[in-house]
Amino acid sequence: MLETRDLILDKAGFSDWKKMYHNVWSSPECARYMAWQLTTSEDEARARMRRTLEYQKSHDAYFVYLRSTGSPIGFAGVERISPSQYGETGICLGDGYRGKDYGKQVLQCLLAYCREEPGAKEFIYTAREENEASKRLALAMGLSYVSSEVKTDIRDGRAFTLVKYRLDLQKESTG
Repeated sequence: MLETRDLILDKAGFSDWKKMYHNVWSSPECARYMAWQLTTSEDEARARMRRTLEYQKSHDAYFVYLRSTGSPIGFAGVERISPSQYGETGICLGDGYRGKDYGKQVLQCLLAYCREEPGAKEFIYTAREENEASKRLALAMGLSYVSSEVKTDIRDGRAFTLVKYRLDLQKESTG
């Protein structure tokens, strides 16, 4: 479990399926910059939760819970890319929970987690070029632009530009 002032990042519980369905998985805005399809029914949401629980057993992937209510409002995760390099695997906050400093708290938390990992030296963060909020977050947290690359969206085959940022984990963040 990871904690911030307003949030708790923790493994999911099956009972969270309904709130995640309503807060995140059924939202076109949440899916807009992500690589997943909308969940369109409660049956699909329960199945998605079963897959999520299985995935979280072997990955550093978490639900983001609002500390004041315990409600799941999003998800976030990191992965080891190489022995010294970590990267985020997505940060997604539900409708009504963006623009409240929660994204910054989540990223600070993930960076702190990675800094504690033996041998961790570099953190990689990516965002779709059109995701202005995500790019602002990266820069506000002291990450530096590295490169841009044209990718293909697995959902619809359309091209998009992925912007890559990095942070030296051995230096203190300015965020």
